[in-house]
Amino acid sequence: MASEVKFEKVDFYYGAFKAIDSLQLTILARKVSAFIGPSGCGKSTVLRMVNRTNELVAERTRLEGRVLIADENIYDGVDLFSLRKKVGMVFQRPNPFPKTVYENIAWAPRIHGVKRTDELDEIVEKSLKRAALWDQVKNKLKSSALSLSGGQQQRLCIARSIAVNPEVLLMDEPTSALDPRATARIEDLVEELKADYTIVIVTHSMQQAARISDSTAFFLSEGAGRPGRLIEFGETERVFTNPSSRLTEKYITGRFG
Repeated sequence: MASEVKFEKVDFYYGAFKAIDSLQLTILARKVSAFIGPSGCGKSTVLRMVNRTNELVAERTRLEGRVLIADENIYDGVDLFSLRKKVGMVFQRPNPFPKTVYENIAWAPRIHGVKRTDELDEIVEKSLKRAALWDQVKNKLKSSALSLSGGQQQRLCIARSIAVNPEVLLMDEPTSALDPRATARIEDLVEELKADYTIVIVTHSMQQAARISDSTAFFLSEGAGRPGRLIEFGETERVFTNPSSRLTEKYITGRFG
């Protein structure tokens, strides 16, 4: 079941460095929300707050405020194993496990308690079909996932993420390493998946944000060593055609960033 994600007065720190300042944002369920902005403005940091993987990339992190999924504060005693079942993640570059296609999909359901082979078979097939990959790999389930093309590997990673029925799906520049044809397939897939998931995508492509997102958040840092701030958030069409901030207008028209 897709869930709303809320950031309430969030400040985020890496050690003494304040990376995000006063974030107030609501991500709607069953919508695609794009995060845009120059490098270093905090987009990926905000994305990683939702599954708390910032804690894996830095030794000392601190969050003030609240991040809620389905009105539960995920920074207040939440079990991380359960949280990361609720929140799937797709990274910039395809990162399939060095295992078979089948084992890539079956791995997460297994560690979350699915043991029966027939149930795993059903999950693998369903997940690959949802990722528009089944017809291409149904005869290669015992082959290495590393033998697939880059675009196929990324769709495999999406299938792996949705195999445990998450509520939220995070995507950190998921098509930046792909060719235009593979990119188009991923974008079509995102459009289909939003019927069942809350999707947040970080992208440097204004065209991609305009094509596939329902809402767009523009982040900006005012200089080196300064925290990232949310400048504007709203329906994508309005943000791109009639932004409320002059900073947003300058960025989307290519005058900086």
